[in-house]
Amino acid sequence: MRNTKRILSALLSASVLIWSCESANKNVRQDEEPLVKASSTKEEMIDHGRLLVTAGGCNDCHSPKSMGPYGPAVDSAKALSGHPASMPTPPVIESALKPGGWVLMGPDVTSFVGPWGISYAANLTPDSATGIGAWTEGEFIQTLRKGKHLGADNGRPLLPPMPWPGLARLSDQDLKSIFAYLQTLTPVSNRVPGPVSPDKAVVAK
Repeated sequence: MRNTKRILSALLSASVLIWSCESANKNVRQDEEPLVKASSTKEEMIDHGRLLVTAGGCNDCHSPKSMGPYGPAVDSAKALSGHPASMPTPPVIESALKPGGWVLMGPDVTSFVGPWGISYAANLTPDSATGIGAWTEGEFIQTLRKGKHLGADNGRPLLPPMPWPGLARLSDQDLKSIFAYLQTLTPVSNRVPGPVSPDKAVVAK
């Protein structure tokens, strides 16, 4: 009788262990599932990409703004076209270029100043000369995976406040959906300035 109880106890423990492992594996698989399935149609991918771009707040930094009664509002005609090339960068406060100082943003929230220097939000429209129209899907995905321009190992790093580490956690299918949506935007010719290192920034007197 005692042996029977031991056997039953062992079987019960083994069953609990197996259930726990299966539940853990199930949770892992759910976490790793893309938000949109690979079998989705092109239209579904584009719609999902639009949702991710909107929910992710990409317009907050990558779209030029016009000042309204409630603050800066997205200029829909130039949505996601990046920092306007025609907008001069005012002299920056020197303390912002040093660790522990203020992090600043430009008047339409498309340029940023910090210890890394000055960074400008990129043109994400499919303009082939100044946006991502000439990029491949793979280059776009690797850019967000590695945090490097064009996904190249020797590419320049994506500077703050670009939240690429969070985007890198999305599945390939989700990133493909974002790329598919961006390719449907109206191309805007706008050559965004390159980043400026701290030693090259114009400091206010």
